[in-house]
Amino acid sequence: MCAWAGASLPEVIAQVDRGAFASADAQIDAALHDAALGDATRQDFVFQRERMRRMRLDFTLDADAAKAQLRRQIPDLRDAEFARWDAAGLIEHLDIDGQRRYFKRAPSNLFRISAEARARRAPDAPLPTDGPFETLGPHHEEIVAAARASGATSVVPRRVEVTQSLVVKADAVPAGKTVRAWIPYPRAIAGQQEDIQWIASTPTGARIAPESALQRTAYLERTAVAGTPTAFQIRYTVTVYARHIPIDPAKVLPTPKDPALQPFLAERAPHVLFTPALRAFSQRVVGTETHPYRIAQKLFDAVDQIPWAGAREYATISNISDYALHAGHADCGQQTLLLIALLRLNGIPARWQSGMVYADDAVGYNNLHDWGALYLAPYGWMPMDVTTGRLDSPQPALRDFYFGGLDAYRIAFNDDFQQPPQPAKQHFRSDTVDSQRGEVEWDGGNLYFDQWNYDFQSHVVPLEATR
Repeated sequence: MCAWAGASLPEVIAQVDRGAFASADAQIDAALHDAALGDATRQDFVFQRERMRRMRLDFTLDADAAKAQLRRQIPDLRDAEFARWDAAGLIEHLDIDGQRRYFKRAPSNLFRISAEARARRAPDAPLPTDGPFETLGPHHEEIVAAARASGATSVVPRRVEVTQSLVVKADAVPAGKTVRAWIPYPRAIAGQQEDIQWIASTPTGARIAPESALQRTAYLERTAVAGTPTAFQIRYTVTVYARHIPIDPAKVLPTPKDPALQPFLAERAPHVLFTPALRAFSQRVVGTETHPYRIAQKLFDAVDQIPWAGAREYATISNISDYALHAGHADCGQQTLLLIALLRLNGIPARWQSGMVYADDAVGYNNLHDWGALYLAPYGWMPMDVTTGRLDSPQPALRDFYFGGLDAYRIAFNDDFQQPPQPAKQHFRSDTVDSQRGEVEWDGGNLYFDQWNYDFQSHVVPLEATR
């Protein structure tokens, strides 16, 4: 039998990206009827069908619904005003088979990416709020002072007790069937997070992935009961250190020819690719600069200028760094992947980290967050958080805090992206890139994010309490 000669997988991916779902679905159907198609490629085609289903869950609004949401904060919104913002790409949309659909978070995102829209809000409309460490505060000053006084790069540790839970909605899985859950769990990283102590899980019998797992999880199983949510929970403690690495640009050297650094200089499809658009953007930002530190600063500042906005699910985006380059906004993981791609393109090793940020108990804050690290010789790996970016301070150590530093209120679950869970999943992941909320499945398939909820609770305790 001759191999099927229809549309290639990249062509189908491109069709899905531009909203040509009917055409993509027909091409997928034709591909799946080819007996000569390899198993891996067959699954790749099947996933594109699943990706379209997930994209429909992200792009739920028609124009009337999007306008209705905006009118909650701009009561006198004009249709022409909406059309102008839409044409400028400020209200994220996708034309699915000719029908315009808006991203469900596009109305709220508009106020983050458009000063004009913010100015049009009703006086009593609540403003978007930032996390407790996204603006300069006493904790940043505490870290810089402690690092200067001690000469250490890991300072002001915090001990935190964590409870993470994942609850599958009632009857999402037939009664009597086994539900399998993966809950993110940290690995020890010297000088960043140490002394991880397991407390308990519900149900008992959790299988914790080895320290070598770059997206580490605790795996649990439970039998579904009719009419009852299926709940999983883990508890542990960990000591988290703030980081502050003062860099003297005059001492920075070219990247050494170290084989261990090569993976962090390479492209990695599909989300870190040196596309022509990426190269052109890099050239505009970097120009003729050749010094690694100044190149890294230029790229950091350029990506920092991209407005933060709530993100589509990562598994629906075919190339996240390219999306961040063109969308006009990006969330933390999208910004980080773009910066990683740009740094690697310019010969500066860069890698990923992600997990959860939180605060002292009185603040009552937690959020998913992604950040990264870059390598500058002779200093080695140094942390970076381009989403928080530059802080508002005339003091370079504080202004540049997140270019070589981290606060002590974040737990890293992941030291890389696109890493397989342990034990392996049988079905598609809900998040094919990151691992912060968890994953769930049963024999009948994956359980997507609309079928379960997650929770993260932290309690900061005195270090002396654990001695």
